[in-house]
Amino acid sequence: MRSFLRVILLPSAFILGTAALPGLVWPTAVAQPYPSKPVRLVVPFTPGGSTDIVARLITQKLFDFWGQQFVVDNRPGAGGAIGAELVARAAPDGYTILLTNPGPALHNAILRKKPTYALADFAPIIFVGYTPNLIVATLRLPASNLKELIAYARANPGKINWASPGTGSNPHVALEMLKLATGINVVHVPFKGAAQAFTDLVAGQVDAQYSSYISTEAHIKAGRLKVLGVSGTKRLAVLPEIATFREQGVEGADSTLWIGFVTAAKTPRALIDTLNGGVNRALQVPDVRGRLEQLGLEIEGGTPEKFGAFMRSEAERLRPLVVAGTLQID
Repeated sequence: MRSFLRVILLPSAFILGTAALPGLVWPTAVAQPYPSKPVRLVVPFTPGGSTDIVARLITQKLFDFWGQQFVVDNRPGAGGAIGAELVARAAPDGYTILLTNPGPALHNAILRKKPTYALADFAPIIFVGYTPNLIVATLRLPASNLKELIAYARANPGKINWASPGTGSNPHVALEMLKLATGINVVHVPFKGAAQAFTDLVAGQVDAQYSSYISTEAHIKAGRLKVLGVSGTKRLAVLPEIATFREQGVEGADSTLWIGFVTAAKTPRALIDTLNGGVNRALQVPDVRGRLEQLGLEIEGGTPEKFGAFMRSEAERLRPLVVAGTLQID
């Protein structure tokens, strides 16, 4: 439901009777309801990736609720840092928001070249949900599961070319965690977005990469890629035959893709609550919820405080690795 600022309506007789009182000043304009114009939703990655797909599902429902466009603005680059920087420096008026994943939230923890923003520059809106990362591979890679992939990588150090949608992105961080946990030596190949990485992976120009089922559903169903393992504590409902990392003997490499909305710090709480309520409502619409669940997303929702606490915990989770110097990305 559209959220309105409360306006007190006075009887016309009262207005006429008091209009002549000296020193009484009447406002010339009435505050506009939010949103009263299009809202810019920055997705810091290329079209077709996980965050982009989720963004377009949800923003269509927000338009249905409020009659205002939520314009998806893809701003890829630097693992999501370019788009995140844009939102961190935007006016705190609720009209520029960011659909984020772990990349931008963790940049200060993991990047040697620090971005100019910090987690405190964002106001959390809502935790949309999360999904385990998958390891997907080209059909020609001689491995049918994660255990075989690790054995092949150890026997052929530096031979596997491992794609990611960019340095510092969530799939890149997941790769660095896998390398730490297993000691394998693979070559990281950063692309300028998920779509280009998938194109080269399907063509066999690179060998493997981390991704979510959201991004890879079509390729997996068409048999163009194979799935070697699922991160997390349980198997993915849409891929029940694929064993988890832990089931395959790999500990300490679990990673997830999580997605949520944030905006510039100091945005009025009333606007954040309106956005939070709208997205929570969208997540309960059967066609949206059903599609997100088909894509393997565990839906969260909830309050801004819940998402803020989660983002801080994610940053802290990697801090010991950063302090030890074992997880630092150029």
